[in-house]
Amino acid sequence: MGLNIDEQKAVEKFKTEIVEPSMTQLVILDFWAEWCGPCKALTPVLEKVATDYADKGVVLKKVNVDEEQFIASQFQVRSIPTVYAMFQGQPVADLTSARTESQLSQMLDQLLAKLPLDPNAAPGGAGAQQDVTQFIEMGEQILSEGDGERAAGVFAQVIQMAPDNSAAQAGLIRALTMAGMTEEAEAALADLPEELAKDPAFDAARAALELAKEKPDDGELAKLRDAAKSDASNMQAQLDFATAAFAAGERDEAADALLAMVKAEPEWQDGAAKAKLLQIFEAVGLEDAWVTATRRKLSLLLFG
Repeated sequence: MGLNIDEQKAVEKFKTEIVEPSMTQLVILDFWAEWCGPCKALTPVLEKVATDYADKGVVLKKVNVDEEQFIASQFQVRSIPTVYAMFQGQPVADLTSARTESQLSQMLDQLLAKLPLDPNAAPGGAGAQQDVTQFIEMGEQILSEGDGERAAGVFAQVIQMAPDNSAAQAGLIRALTMAGMTEEAEAALADLPEELAKDPAFDAARAALELAKEKPDDGELAKLRDAAKSDASNMQAQLDFATAAFAAGERDEAADALLAMVKAEPEWQDGAAKAKLLQIFEAVGLEDAWVTATRRKLSLLLFG
């Protein structure tokens, strides 16, 4: 068809991730980019409305125009954000002008009244797991961006659709912890049914909550930082600072301090620095890009 290999791959990816879901569901298709300020402002609106309308067969899909230039060109995207509604493989409405929840909801209501959506595609039907998985992935992405409060909102809505979903429940606990709402996170963990709480998905949530309890106030963190910098040979001071820094959200500082400890005295306190790093990795999530990069640094120190 005259397409090169990269263009063919882009088309196949688009068919799998967007066209196929649109055969039975209404897809909100958001063209965006990392550098686009208005895109970032619109994202929470799209996510909120998509979760609100998930039980009606609506899903949100995003296309990064920098990574998918060929697809963006096929849609003749001239500026971003550009937002379309897709159904059965075709754009059925331009939603770009809707910038508030009420505007977007009104446009979706009008579309849903006209389109023959498959009721089995909504949560509670055959497509429920796909919808839930999409929003869990959305929540995890928001978590990786450091917005715990917004991620908690996404996970909470997923739980309304699937109360026994361990990934959503664990995500909510981690999100509340990241947002500094440790009491709410502890309550959510305590309220879990006994059988659900045994799921390994909650290991990272528990680790994150345990580390968050070490969070100091700004003055205490500054004192611990000064103590660590004043005597690099004081391993206990380094560990205390690293623990407090991670709890305060300064994970780069925490990792740097712990890696320096591993390099200087790897066997101190039976490898306490390595153990703390591994606990941090578990709390953040082993698939997280930051964890992957930091684990690589740790491996280089340990194994050359």
